[in-house]
Amino acid sequence: MPDGGEAAPDPLGTDPPSTLMPPAATRPLHIRSGGETLLGVLHLPPGPGPHPLVVLLHGFPGNERNFDLAQVLRRAGYAAVVCHYRGSWGVGGTYAWSHVLEDSARIVAALCELDTTAEYGLARESVALVGHSLGGFAALMTAARDARVGAVASVAGFDLGAVAAACGADPAVRDGYVEMFARELLPLRGTSGEALVAELEGAGAEWNLSRLAPLLADRPVLLVGTGRDPIAPTEIHHEPVVATYRAHPVPRLEQHVFTTDHSLSDHRVALARTVLGFLGRAFPHMQRGPLRPTRSSEGGGR
Repeated sequence: MPDGGEAAPDPLGTDPPSTLMPPAATRPLHIRSGGETLLGVLHLPPGPGPHPLVVLLHGFPGNERNFDLAQVLRRAGYAAVVCHYRGSWGVGGTYAWSHVLEDSARIVAALCELDTTAEYGLARESVALVGHSLGGFAALMTAARDARVGAVASVAGFDLGAVAAACGADPAVRDGYVEMFARELLPLRGTSGEALVAELEGAGAEWNLSRLAPLLADRPVLLVGTGRDPIAPTEIHHEPVVATYRAHPVPRLEQHVFTTDHSLSDHRVALARTVLGFLGRAFPHMQRGPLRPTRSSEGGGR
């Protein structure tokens, strides 16, 4: 919060006070993973910190990179990071689902290193992952394996394990996924639609998001489904995960379904408010700005 304890401006529509020092900054990030250099951007809020950290993981192939969320998070006092995976958008190496998981884990590890947190004023005890589509899958998988991640959100999450089961059950469904992935290869290198389907089939149930419930039961989890979404339809990618997490249970689960498309094209403000409210509840000791926790008006609930 600004000096003197007064409430900060609403981060959805107002810039922070210019009196906060040091000022906000945008820094390039270079993180080594798998022998390649990942390219990222760190959005630092104003003030001395320590700043809670949110890593934003984009989907496949990465057309929607959620920079709008990064800017809102920065205005709310969070340091926000956006990165590209190996083999995508000019980054060296080959693209693979497993590389996405390895790179996501490495990004978290690199940002939690003492030298990095000291240099940028980051709060190692307040780290969150927010992923969209494939990024939602990677966020949940990474959080399940790394206790340093204190909260995790999946938005229109794409469950590779559920897709593997569907491909195994119906060759026509499998062909459809091969074609769907093949249409998106332009910003990627070293892969194909067939290779991507074969890889998720090889992983099988190990990549099913529902199986992560025991590993996420100790942390806040946000799942956002998208009701007009042919890419990650809720009945395949959202509802089974929610049901399993509730049954385990995952006590601090929050879930919403927005009536929107896969990119949440007409729900970006609603998404920002939902993510900010969730993070405020997850890290109340780091709460920034005047936003109060809210419930979604569309399909919300815990």
